[in-house]
Amino acid sequence: MNILVLNAGSSSHKLCCYAIPDGLIDGPTAPLAPLWAAQLDWHPKQERVDINIEASHLTYQTHHAIATRQERLASVIQTLWDGPTAVLSSAKEIDAVGHRVVHGGTDYQQSVVITAAVKATIDRLSEWAPVHNPINLEGIELMEQVLPDVPQVAVFDTAFHSQMSVVAATYPGPYAWFEQGIRRYGFHGISHQYCAQRAAQLLNRPLAELRLVICHLGNGSSLSAVKQGHSIDTTMGFTPLDGLMMGTRSGAVDPGILVHLMRQGQSADEIDQLLNQESGLKGISGISNDLRVIKRAIEDGNPRASLARDLYLHRLKACLGSMIMSLEGLDALIFTAGIGEHSPELRAAVCSSMAYLGIALDEKK
Repeated sequence: MNILVLNAGSSSHKLCCYAIPDGLIDGPTAPLAPLWAAQLDWHPKQERVDINIEASHLTYQTHHAIATRQERLASVIQTLWDGPTAVLSSAKEIDAVGHRVVHGGTDYQQSVVITAAVKATIDRLSEWAPVHNPINLEGIELMEQVLPDVPQVAVFDTAFHSQMSVVAATYPGPYAWFEQGIRRYGFHGISHQYCAQRAAQLLNRPLAELRLVICHLGNGSSLSAVKQGHSIDTTMGFTPLDGLMMGTRSGAVDPGILVHLMRQGQSADEIDQLLNQESGLKGISGISNDLRVIKRAIEDGNPRASLARDLYLHRLKACLGSMIMSLEGLDALIFTAGIGEHSPELRAAVCSSMAYLGIALDEKK
């Protein structure tokens, strides 16, 4: 069974095609390597998209003018069965398409086959995830054109956190907020759920007995506290803007700041742009949302780059403390996503501050 997976993020699109052997449909005991994988990194200011495609026998890299997301996605998907990176003989060999969809609200607490009604709900929930849900919907509609007879499934980022307690999900505003659906939903749930399951496999311990803090650190970042396989707390909230300092997002800020800016005459759209696109590592450093670029600027003596890195760490450590308190203990600390995977310096800085909990890094490893 060949499954194509689309993951549309805030700054990139990732695609993979997996061949699922018979007997593994309920989940493998170790990660499956994709037959084919592609990533599109969008650079709007440079009006450029970087494309990387990997198949079993080669890696293909190129750069293009952005055009439209759908046009670029369509051309990349076609390389699955056409050209040097082809691993299928035709589009007909794809049996199903899975989509990561960011916001499922209270409507969807598990994966669903996509219908017109599901698409309408994803569209309605775009009000709560305006950076992501419209892009997710674009991918779904593109696949309807490219693979019109192939079933599509939506897998929601919010689903894993949907069993959080009412206490963890409720904001301390008027109760009418909760009745209107204004509550903490949490995001990156697909990643957090996978990491929890994989950690149990690597530790060779039952997931039901583990207390885990998972650090999903990328351009978008969140932490989760996972107890007995369930998310009991997370840093993102009503939208993916809450919690940690991120690449271009502020994370949690004093809401009084927003009231102040509105009284100064800034519109909701202007504030939204500030919080989602002009804050975080980019806003503080004035250089980039990329921690690698900021690291090079620190080495060149840039004080704002140092402040951005130090503030990122400060906020990360503070939120880690709240997750550990929710768990009342910790069995494993897990790092994932772009920064979590590729920044050993950041992992070391976090772990060194938690030595009092018994965390010790093996420097060789």
